[in-house]
Amino acid sequence: MINNLMSYPNSHSYRKVAIAACFGTFLEWYDFLTFATLAVVFAPLFFPSTDPNTALLASLATFGVGMVVRPIGAALFGSMGDRIGRKPVFMITIALMGIATVSVGFLPTYAQVGIWAPILLVALRLLQGLSAGGEIGGSAVYLTEHAGDEYRGFKTSFLQLMGPLGILFSTLQIAFLRSQLSPEEFQSWGWRVPFWISIALLLVAFKARMALEETPVFLELIKSHQQSTSPLLNNFRDPQTRKRMFLLFFCISAGGAVLFFCVQVYTTIFLKTSVKLAPELVDQFSIYATLALFPLTIFAGWLSDKIGRKPVVICGLFMGAAFILPAFHLLKNIGTEYLNNPAISLNLILIGMLLIGLSLALALVVGPQTAMLTELFPAKTRNSAATLPHNLAAGWIGGLLPLIVTWLNQRWQSDSAGLWYPTVFLASAAIVALLYLPETRKIDLRQ
Repeated sequence: MINNLMSYPNSHSYRKVAIAACFGTFLEWYDFLTFATLAVVFAPLFFPSTDPNTALLASLATFGVGMVVRPIGAALFGSMGDRIGRKPVFMITIALMGIATVSVGFLPTYAQVGIWAPILLVALRLLQGLSAGGEIGGSAVYLTEHAGDEYRGFKTSFLQLMGPLGILFSTLQIAFLRSQLSPEEFQSWGWRVPFWISIALLLVAFKARMALEETPVFLELIKSHQQSTSPLLNNFRDPQTRKRMFLLFFCISAGGAVLFFCVQVYTTIFLKTSVKLAPELVDQFSIYATLALFPLTIFAGWLSDKIGRKPVVICGLFMGAAFILPAFHLLKNIGTEYLNNPAISLNLILIGMLLIGLSLALALVVGPQTAMLTELFPAKTRNSAATLPHNLAAGWIGGLLPLIVTWLNQRWQSDSAGLWYPTVFLASAAIVALLYLPETRKIDLRQ
């Protein structure tokens, strides 16, 4: 057992740690999700086709490729985090993500270099995926191990805002660029600007991470010589850890990933391609829904400190399962009514309320998620045990969600047939969590 005399940082020190860790994670999400935000733009530039649906599917598949390789990055960097420390891994992942993202901004298009354009795009997307696999999940362990025993859910919930904040920052840029450039200029070079801005963000994030300290939990592991030489293998050998890795994968991480991509990614694609609302209007809705998600997520983290992580997560899963299908049906109907009669502003208010309702379900699952990722596992194999199932869920379940839903919709010639997939998945995850997910809010992280 790790020495109980180990001390956590004071409030001022924790804020510095949290800001540095969160900014780096923000950059990872900004880089990773800018690609998703511009998926519709990529389609004709890198995957020209006479069928717009085919080009869109190819673009979404490239986005999904980056998600699929995330578990490989998680296995590699997660094990490194348990063997050599959390901080060195952060420096590697932020550098890889920054280099890959900046390079996307300089890629030639299909019209310029032919087949090499999509090949290079996919290669950089793979590098982004490997980097994100080490960062996302590992950052949750890092921050939670610094948070101490009290109000962990509240203090670590801020990390979950980095994904929406990354989308918000990217969306604001794109909205500004669209307002300043003609459609031809944006299609020609304006879409590259968010990738170029990554250069400045990378320098700031790298400097901030240089000042990070190793977690007190890992430092104590070093002192007591309890580091695991084969953490990933040891995780699969232990029945209790295997069980909790599955519960993390299926209930918490996959449930959160499904809701995240439904709410933060697929809604924008749906409103632009199926409802055919103006891109500028959809970007505004995305901004409002993301702003609403911030206080909801922090509230969910705080609530999990009061009543427990398990009931909050289960509530979010059941709410998502019950709300997704009717919400998208209403988005379609109300959006169509607005296009037929733009003078009725009430329709815009109703669309905004539906997006906020979806955001609430997401917040209830992800608010306690950062703390639970860490609390479920023992200290010496925690990083690898948490990062692999978390990224497996995000990559294989969440990352492929837009592609699967779009393909099912096209297969059944319906705007909503594919949404049965996330609905059934969330309902199943909620039932499994209700029966088997343990309560973790009072776990001693030093064990």
